[in-house]
Amino acid sequence: MFQELFQNYLVLIKGAGDLATGVAWRLRRSGFPVAMTELEHPLAVRRAVAFAQAVFDGHHTVEGITARRCTLEEAPQVLAAGEIPMLVDPEGRSVAALQPRVLVDGIMAKRNTGTRLDDAPLVVALGPGFSAGVDCHAVIETNRGHFLGRVIWEGPAQKDTGIPGAVTGVGARHSRVLRAPIHGFVEPAYRIGDLVPQGAVLARVWNRQGESAPIYAPFPGVLRGLIHPSVLVPAGMKVGDLDPRVAPEHCFTISDKSLSIGGGVLEAILGYFFGEQSRQPSQGRPGVAQHRKANPEQRETS
Repeated sequence: MFQELFQNYLVLIKGAGDLATGVAWRLRRSGFPVAMTELEHPLAVRRAVAFAQAVFDGHHTVEGITARRCTLEEAPQVLAAGEIPMLVDPEGRSVAALQPRVLVDGIMAKRNTGTRLDDAPLVVALGPGFSAGVDCHAVIETNRGHFLGRVIWEGPAQKDTGIPGAVTGVGARHSRVLRAPIHGFVEPAYRIGDLVPQGAVLARVWNRQGESAPIYAPFPGVLRGLIHPSVLVPAGMKVGDLDPRVAPEHCFTISDKSLSIGGGVLEAILGYFFGEQSRQPSQGRPGVAQHRKANPEQRETS
């Protein structure tokens, strides 16, 4: 029933990292046809649960849903097979070619890299860098806390402070985010899902200038994500994620945060085309201004 109802509501998602993947997975499970775009060398860290991995491997399956790298001409066949076309399209040319009913900006650049309000009948953006009513119709809150996954129909999401969320088990003493000590390529010493002891060299960054620098584990944990070794990264860039919870299975399943954000996008689509927002498209969600004033929590980085 829902497959037939939603078959003409193509959703194009820009970006295919773990948060965008949670959105794509939830929409596809709900019956929406979904296509995604990515860079030639995606920057996804949580690659086991990111459809961006299909760019490297040709196809990638996350919890029963498969994304397949293809050309724009091959996209209809991939959609007909019930899969997600993965298009290498950093310039966003597929927007005009596919003419989606919904465009979701899931790049998570913390700024608008080119999405416009007139890109589709409904344009939804994830997190900071956008303002609903200006460069998109709706913004989804991506900051962990009381408002995670909320749909904002007027104004921006909470601002980005660049401070990652506190790590369960080690609090604010250490960051779960692993960064490149120098520019270069990341050579892993462990695989995603492996248990890593504190102080271990979990990866090295090397470059063609002959430099090499280790990345140490700041605490014992599970390697939750690591950027693909073919990606050239600048010094200081996020390249990995270490989780102190001894739960390797979490590395291979979509996170609660991603699913919550996916639920927000699903609500925005259904509300805009079929629900209350379709009858009052120019009105903002009640309480947006109040929630921004009453929630001074610092934003975590994705």
